[in-house]
Amino acid sequence: MLPEFPLDTLLDTWDRHNAVLINLARLVPAAGLQARALPGSPTVAAMFSHMHHERMVSVQENAPEHAGAMPATEWNDAGDVETITAQLAASGACVRAAVAGRVSAGRPFDLDYAHPTQLVSFLIFHEGYHHGQIKLALKAAGMPISDAEAGPATWKLLRVR
Repeated sequence: MLPEFPLDTLLDTWDRHNAVLINLARLVPAAGLQARALPGSPTVAAMFSHMHHERMVSVQENAPEHAGAMPATEWNDAGDVETITAQLAASGACVRAAVAGRVSAGRPFDLDYAHPTQLVSFLIFHEGYHHGQIKLALKAAGMPISDAEAGPATWKLLRVR
């Protein structure tokens, strides 16, 4: 049996994080999806694709009853903002359902993590890393997202009471 945990608070944190990532994708200009921080680095589109893939693989491996359709590739350079945001919304919902479902059932994940809620912290850390890479790639390509644009769409969502 798993110990008690304020699941609603954690799921709210996940929902806010997912909204931040979706909003970041919406701030990327169409040409920015092919931006790279350095030659040979993944494109912005590929990083979003990778994050979606990691979410789906994590759910498939740990709580397959909540898994959705697996993406065909992990680092996909193709796609537009609408496709990317739809993928992030779908994979965000799968992660939420997997964590909530296993915690509510008092069941651990099948493969990873001492507690299902730790998937959320892993993904927030992983995606925060790529969030910074995306902003760096856009800056390197001459398409920076200003703090005035990013703040209300990202940081402010995390600070709302």
